[in-house]
Amino acid sequence: MISPNGLRNRLLASLSNADLGLLWSHLEFVNLDVHQVLEEPGDLVTHVHFIESGLISNVGVARPNHRIEVGMIGYEGMTGFGVVLGNDRSPNELLVQSAGSALRISTLSLRKAMASSQTLTSTLLNYVHAFMVQGSQTALANGRGRLDERLARWLLMLHDRIQVDEFPTTHEFLALLLGVRRQGVTVALHELEGRGLIRSLRGRIRIVDRPGLQLAASGFYGIPECEYERSIGHRQKSSAPGPLGH
Repeated sequence: MISPNGLRNRLLASLSNADLGLLWSHLEFVNLDVHQVLEEPGDLVTHVHFIESGLISNVGVARPNHRIEVGMIGYEGMTGFGVVLGNDRSPNELLVQSAGSALRISTLSLRKAMASSQTLTSTLLNYVHAFMVQGSQTALANGRGRLDERLARWLLMLHDRIQVDEFPTTHEFLALLLGVRRQGVTVALHELEGRGLIRSLRGRIRIVDRPGLQLAASGFYGIPECEYERSIGHRQKSSAPGPLGH
């Protein structure tokens, strides 16, 4: 449910009351379950989700069975980038990595709202731009970063979105998201743990030293985050127009 202090999704909270009002009656509260797929490569996108909690992995897929995470979405953003850009399909898989909730709107309703408000369209395009910056930095990290640097960046991005210091994950899942072998993830986790930055528990990871983890990311973390704050995050928080039926 929406918290007493206002909207939980930062993108919706950045909208003016007029723009939020265009969406409000069309938003539907939904739960997000671990491993739920919100978009499939090539399939029609019927709904767009404004994430309230949890974490969505944007996974690039190529045959035969080549998969790697190319971006992540939390309470700062939304799914349906293609819809915002005027398309109706996604090239990637959007997979729920950490359970949570979202406010969902049909593609048709979102398009109608965008057609009636240039400021709403501009805000959503700014978010897609910020996500594209995240994707370009992910490509840079994947191509030039050591695995421990990439893992430090990934943990920081996850920490930003779920906002708890300890969270469940497995070496196998990290290996899938980072596009490496499980043994490599184990070595990188031990490296960060040996430096006192994290604790790697059975099926869980705990952030111990976030500033140290930022140093360990060696410059691969921060640019997309700054771009989001520049284009969206500084805006004043909106208040919800009225009760939303859940």
